[in-house]
Amino acid sequence: MRTIDLRSDTVTLPSAEMRQFMEQAALGDDVYGEDPTINALQARAADMLGKEAALYVPSGTMGNVVAHLSWCRAGDEAICGQAAHTLNAEAANAARVAGVQLRTVPQQGASLDVEAIRRSIRPDDPHYPKTALIWVEQPCNGWVMPLEELRAISQLAREHDIRVHMDGARIFNAATALGVPAAEIAAHVDSVMFCVSKGLAAPVGSLLVGPREFIARAMRGRKMVGGAMRQAGVIAAGGLYALDHMVERLAEDHDHARRLAAGLRKLPGLAVDRDDVQTNIFFLHLSPPAPSAKVLAARLRERGVLCGAAKDGSPIIRLVTHYGIEREHVDRALEIFAEALAEGTDGHRPGTGSDAGTPEVTDEEVPSTPQPVGAA
Repeated sequence: MRTIDLRSDTVTLPSAEMRQFMEQAALGDDVYGEDPTINALQARAADMLGKEAALYVPSGTMGNVVAHLSWCRAGDEAICGQAAHTLNAEAANAARVAGVQLRTVPQQGASLDVEAIRRSIRPDDPHYPKTALIWVEQPCNGWVMPLEELRAISQLAREHDIRVHMDGARIFNAATALGVPAAEIAAHVDSVMFCVSKGLAAPVGSLLVGPREFIARAMRGRKMVGGAMRQAGVIAAGGLYALDHMVERLAEDHDHARRLAAGLRKLPGLAVDRDDVQTNIFFLHLSPPAPSAKVLAARLRERGVLCGAAKDGSPIIRLVTHYGIEREHVDRALEIFAEALAEGTDGHRPGTGSDAGTPEVTDEEVPSTPQPVGAA
């Protein structure tokens, strides 16, 4: 049987139909605005999220730093949650590239402390940086922020004339979980970055959407950080196909994640970090008789299952379902987990139970320093 890769939904491969669509894509020079496939993708993205315009960028990280560059001036401050990807997993580009200081507020799952945001907004004083942006992430580590919370943050921002940006890398997963169109989520923020290269299974790219003036500034920011491309319609076509064909199937990934979590709960020493698996991502917390995350991950790899384990020995494993993972793979993974656990506890490092904080993660692995997120 093939390897069952549960590390991330970034490992998805395009379908044969998507590859054919990419091969047949009409091409032009996008720097001149003449690539018809990129233009079509940008128009489709803006329409689906209810925004005026969109910009295709090579990665979500680039989309996020371009958002910082477009909404903020050097020396400004952006408020974000403790688990924000822009804080923990983008090589400090907000500070180094955009000159933006990040100020964190407490976070529980995807939810931010709205009153803490209010207290963190700087007064108009020359001693302080200007609060230029509030940053939300939807979903965050598999948790979904309720729309009423997002609405409250948006209202607070409007009261203070502050913009709100959403890192919506997996916004269509959130929309699926909430049972609403993605535009209903995006309506509460000024701009959104979302990826087509994760659960939507396109090979490359992300979109930045928002007002026309913002996208005009973003185009300059994209050029500044080296993201302007030429005949990139050949890769953008994958994203265009994904938006038209891969959104509705995300519910399957969520179902598979819930099935996987339910099976793992029955195994000794494994605790799922949430009662409600809302999307395609969740974490395991290991305790005796399970071995350490590093040892368990190695045993799983030997048997053909890949997962993300903390590098520092923390008792945490991340699991992600995605396109290419079917029910039969979930069931086989459960069998392999049981086999790996049956070997005993050699290499175990004592840890905490299911109430432990879940780390912020990159799309490659669990980091060595868990972030204090908590369980929702």
